[in-house]
Amino acid sequence: MMNRRSFIQNLALAGIATGAASLSPRLFARTPGANSRIRVGLVGFADRARVTLIPCFQHLAAGLNCEIVAVSDIWNRRREEAVVHFKKKYNQDIVAYRNNEEMYEKAGLDAVIIATADFQHAFHCIEAVKAGCDAYVEKPFAETMADARDALKTVRAGDRIVQIGSQRRSGASYHAAYDYLKSGRFGDIVFAEMSWNVNQPGRWRRPKLVAEIREQDTDWKRFLCNRPDDKWNPRKYLEYRLFWPYSSGIPGQWMCHQIDTVHWFTGLTHPRSVSANGGIYMWKDGRSNFDTMTSVFDYGPPDDMSKGFQVLYTSRFSNSAGDIKEIYYSNGGELNLDTNKISSNGGLEPQRAAAMNIKPNLLAPESLGGDGPASTEANTGMDTMTLAHMRNWMECLRSRKEPNAPVEAGYQHSIASIMANAAARTGERVTFDPHTQEVMAGGKVFHL
Repeated sequence: MMNRRSFIQNLALAGIATGAASLSPRLFARTPGANSRIRVGLVGFADRARVTLIPCFQHLAAGLNCEIVAVSDIWNRRREEAVVHFKKKYNQDIVAYRNNEEMYEKAGLDAVIIATADFQHAFHCIEAVKAGCDAYVEKPFAETMADARDALKTVRAGDRIVQIGSQRRSGASYHAAYDYLKSGRFGDIVFAEMSWNVNQPGRWRRPKLVAEIREQDTDWKRFLCNRPDDKWNPRKYLEYRLFWPYSSGIPGQWMCHQIDTVHWFTGLTHPRSVSANGGIYMWKDGRSNFDTMTSVFDYGPPDDMSKGFQVLYTSRFSNSAGDIKEIYYSNGGELNLDTNKISSNGGLEPQRAAAMNIKPNLLAPESLGGDGPASTEANTGMDTMTLAHMRNWMECLRSRKEPNAPVEAGYQHSIASIMANAAARTGERVTFDPHTQEVMAGGKVFHL
């Protein structure tokens, strides 16, 4: 398992790490005192923030002496909604800012919660850390390797607390699974099967808002961040998950959650290779991201091809049978994170073992307990895992301990997601070059 020190040393060898002295001194700015109230700002006020992240934060705020005091959103409607929402629901006044620069300049923040468009997360993380703020950064961490490298470099050069929104890392059942795997009782992982299926024509669609938004009410150029220049498109603004390069869609939205557990459970930092196929088979509504996708990952030690396992990931928008599935297999059975149970299902039966004069291998049944399977809905409300993840971050703001999902977790799930996206878009078997930190498709670096 690669520890933090060796991870950073590898980056330095690759020529992408940087000395802290070359970055803004605000990287080492405000650290809250033991009794001072932590001032938090929101970067983006839309569904994920309003329905899930804010309720989780507010539930914990008084006990952990934290307060949301400001919001930044480039759409005037969202700014107005945020002010009304906090006053009506929490009897609290917050100040709304037109953009992040204005908020960081005037609000006097200690930390921010970043819940913006997929492709903006790494960019906004860099802004926050350079402004001297700790950050809770929604997943996916990054949709391009350039963004992932830049954000990792900035965070690791400073002393800010950054929690990536991979809330499985704070789930009790997932921690139980991690402990079980590390105990050695499961044996070697031989295969993992993951799926995320829905049947929702309106998934990631916002037709009402698309009809209402006007270019003059927002800042389209600022929305684009570091993406290629493009003409105003309300669908790309509000339904960005359907359009590359603003989102990879399935890999960045869903797959990154589940593939992150592979890295966490095994200590492996990226796949050895990925092959994938996808298409728009059902919802032909102008989108460019797939509504159906299948990816096959090869994982294992990069220096020992005799060891390893496959991960099969499938997702479809046209039929919800199977819902979420996340199962790890060994020769002795399965670890099922949908049922939260260990079983001997598929293990080596006595009759089959006897034929080869070897011992049978059947896992003893066991319950993982914990907080149950994750939901397929984005707007899950104050679910147990997100609440635990938010608590962990808020406690780390004061303790300055590493959170459950540090920046390396985001960097690693970004590699896997980008590899799957590249494989599906190019039709090539995709690899990762650890020296250049680039995703390679057909011998070429995968770009926008």
